[in-house]
Amino acid sequence: MYESKNTYYYGTGRRKHSVARVRVYEGTGKITINGRDIDDYFGLETLKLIVRQPFGVTETNDKFDIVCTVAGGGVTGQAGAIRHGLSRALLQFNPEFRAALKKEGFLTRDPRMKERKKYGLKAARRAPQFSKR
Repeated sequence: MYESKNTYYYGTGRRKHSVARVRVYEGTGKITINGRDIDDYFGLETLKLIVRQPFGVTETNDKFDIVCTVAGGGVTGQAGAIRHGLSRALLQFNPEFRAALKKEGFLTRDPRMKERKKYGLKAARRAPQFSKR
């Protein structure tokens, strides 16, 4: 589909357990995720909106084609990872986008992770049921 000869800008995005490798080519606004169109990959409009947010902030709608590979986590985490990777790739294209992207928080890796299960408990914080008698 996209030849390796074409120049592209690369960014890696992460959120929870999802890792997205995003390549940005100059084009018409086509977004391909794991070989599928964004409309086929994400069912919810909110997830598609999350992925496209960096374009709105930098005012580069329909100027780039995105090809990304994403693995791990759930659909929301994957959408967040793609947004993070896309923001980093746009930064490679034009470093002047840094202020706008940083203000929106798209360059910050979301540090929230699943809390580990502790011994003596049924889950991370869920204790066994207490019985008085």
